[in-house]
Amino acid sequence: MDLTKKLLISAMASAMLVGCTVPGSHLNIEDKAVVKVSQEESNISEQVNVYPLTAKMVSSFKTPRVISKQNPALDAEIAQYQYRIGTGDILNVTIWDHPELTIPAGSYRSSTEAGNWVHSDGTIFYPYIGLVNVAGKTVTEVRDEMANRLKKFIESPQVDVNVAAFRSQKAYITGEVNIPGQQPVTNVPMTLLDAVNRAGGLAEEADWRNITLTRNGSEERISLYALMQRGDLTQNRLLRPGDIVHVPRNDAQKVFVMGEVNNPQLLKIDRAGMSLTEALSTVGGINELEADATGVFVIRGNNSQEESSDTLANIYQLNIKDASALVIGTEFELQPYDIVYVTAAPISRWNRVVRQLLPTITGFNDLSEAALRVRTWP
Repeated sequence: MDLTKKLLISAMASAMLVGCTVPGSHLNIEDKAVVKVSQEESNISEQVNVYPLTAKMVSSFKTPRVISKQNPALDAEIAQYQYRIGTGDILNVTIWDHPELTIPAGSYRSSTEAGNWVHSDGTIFYPYIGLVNVAGKTVTEVRDEMANRLKKFIESPQVDVNVAAFRSQKAYITGEVNIPGQQPVTNVPMTLLDAVNRAGGLAEEADWRNITLTRNGSEERISLYALMQRGDLTQNRLLRPGDIVHVPRNDAQKVFVMGEVNNPQLLKIDRAGMSLTEALSTVGGINELEADATGVFVIRGNNSQEESSDTLANIYQLNIKDASALVIGTEFELQPYDIVYVTAAPISRWNRVVRQLLPTITGFNDLSEAALRVRTWP
């Protein structure tokens, strides 16, 4: 065996040895149970629709603009609102011209201290007439009942009943507000907007487009963006005892910008929303040396019930080879979990292949030169 063959065998043995100890992590699936997928299921191309974003078509993809609306149903509900007494409330009962019945413990005690506590059985005790069932009734109903029962002992009693302390009924506001916690339900109607304001307003990380109102086990999604920013009063609600208003974090309000851009990253959609052009601007624009300006794509998973179940995703393509097309991108509003992907130009992809081959080619050239030097060694 001549020296050249020995050199080649040594080089191959070294390469095989190095291949067994390559640094870094690796996942080998050959020795694992791989789930077989049919050819029909593996063909993703048939499950994706591609729509070009043109000046004429972009309007059909725009999210309907929220407009200001009145809420006559809420106005009527507020006009008819009456507080109903509950266990734990304190009532203040006044019998005109009979101070001994009004404040029997002395005139220097507050209404809360001298009032009538609603017991766990829903009753209060009052002189002469004994137990009065007040739970679930309005102050007007309690006043009429007490006046009728006191007629036996007082001529033409003038009775006034009001709630001195509201303690029985509460609504709750949780999540991304500045002062989360419980808020008492009183004789003054409290709407969702009132509750948010009493809680100190929304926190910086609040997702105000997906507020949830839970009532009697049912959950309703409400947009405070439409209510507070656009004046859509149909999003407002009159809160009832036991309601839970939750303001989530905006963690789900994110889009992914990838591919040939100057600073690929995850972006969060702010309260005003985010357009395609705004997302590209935030990441420093496309990489002018590597990107294919005709291939700016928005990949959107199919979460709509209106789309066919066979559609996996919709892809929207924007051609910004003419930079004026970025105006079209300002009209295309991104949605949570959209993927903005900018493809590489064909020459860039070819250059990457070449860069992968260069080390191997260089290694073979060095090996050939070494063998040549050995062969010509005197």
